[in-house]
Amino acid sequence: MTKYTLAGIGNAVVDVIAHADDSFLDLMGIEKGIMQLIERERGEVLYGAMNDRLQTPGGAVANTIAGVGALGLPTAFIGRVHDDALGQFYAKSMQDSGTDFVNAPVPGGELPTSRSMIFVSPDGERSMNTYLGISTELGPEDVPDEVASQSELMFLEGYLFDKDKGKEAFRQASRLTRAAGGKSGIAISDPFCVDRHRADFLDMIGNELDYVIGNEHEIMSLFETDDLEAAMAKTKDMIDLMVCTRSGDGVTIMGRGERHDIPVETVIPVDATGAGDQFAAGFIYGIATGRDLATCGRMGNLCAAEVISHIGPRPQMDMKQQFAAAGLE
Repeated sequence: MTKYTLAGIGNAVVDVIAHADDSFLDLMGIEKGIMQLIERERGEVLYGAMNDRLQTPGGAVANTIAGVGALGLPTAFIGRVHDDALGQFYAKSMQDSGTDFVNAPVPGGELPTSRSMIFVSPDGERSMNTYLGISTELGPEDVPDEVASQSELMFLEGYLFDKDKGKEAFRQASRLTRAAGGKSGIAISDPFCVDRHRADFLDMIGNELDYVIGNEHEIMSLFETDDLEAAMAKTKDMIDLMVCTRSGDGVTIMGRGERHDIPVETVIPVDATGAGDQFAAGFIYGIATGRDLATCGRMGNLCAAEVISHIGPRPQMDMKQQFAAAGLE
C-alpha cells in the first residue's frame, strides 16, 4: 500500500530574497543576473547585508514536490537541513504547505542549512548566490525505507550527484521504490553536473530509472553532441520515458512507443525561476493521475507558464482550475 503519490530527494535550500540596486551589487561584488556558488563566509557576509529579507523554501525538486502537493496529491520530501533557524523554518514551511518533510533537522556541529541569497534589481534581474551547506551531505542513511517503498513515484535531483553518498542515496531510494512496484526518475538539473558525472548519469538512466526530465542542453550534454535529435533518440533507447524541454520551442516526449512535440504559448517572463521545476510538477501530476503523455506535457507547460508570470518558484494560482479551463481536467 502506498502512502505517497510522489516523494523526492534534493537540495533543501532556503531562498532569501532582497531588493538591491546596481550600486549595491557593485559594492558587494555580486555579478548581476547569474547564479554563483559561494563559500560559507561569503554567504554569511551577504546574508548580513540584506535589509528586507523574504525567506521561502526552495530547491529544484522541492519546488516540484510542492507543486504536485498543491495539486492535491500526497507528497514527501527527503532533504537535509541543520537544526538552526533556517533549517527549522524550512522543515516547518514544507510541512505547512502539505508536504511531509521526513528528515528531522540535524543537531550538532555540522554545516549550516543551505541558503541562496537572491538580490532582485529594479529591472527584475535576479542575482543568486548559493551556499550549499548541509544539503550536500545527504546520504543513504537519510532515505527512510518506509518512505521510498511507499511512494508510487520517486523524483531525484541531479545536483546531488556531486558527492558519492548522494549517488548512493539515489540508488537506494530508486531501488526501494521500484521493488515495491513504483517508478523512479530524475531531473538532470544542469549540463555542468553531467559534464562532471556523465558515466554515473548514463548508468542511472540506463539501469536504475524509469523516466528522465531534462532541457535540451542537459540532454545533449549526456552524449557530448550538438545534435538534439540524436541525443533524444539515444536517451529514449535507454529508458521508458524521456522528456526534453526546449524553452520557447515547447517540449518533446518520447515513450510508450509514442512521440509528442508539444508547443508552448509565448509568455514574457516576470521571473523565469522555477519554470523547469513546475513543468515537472504538472507533467508528473498528469502521469500520477493516468493521463496520456500529450496531456501530461500540456499540464507541464501550463504550470511553467504560471510560475514565470510572477516572482518566486512555486505556483500562486489554483492549477487544477487552470487545467479545467484548458479542457485538461
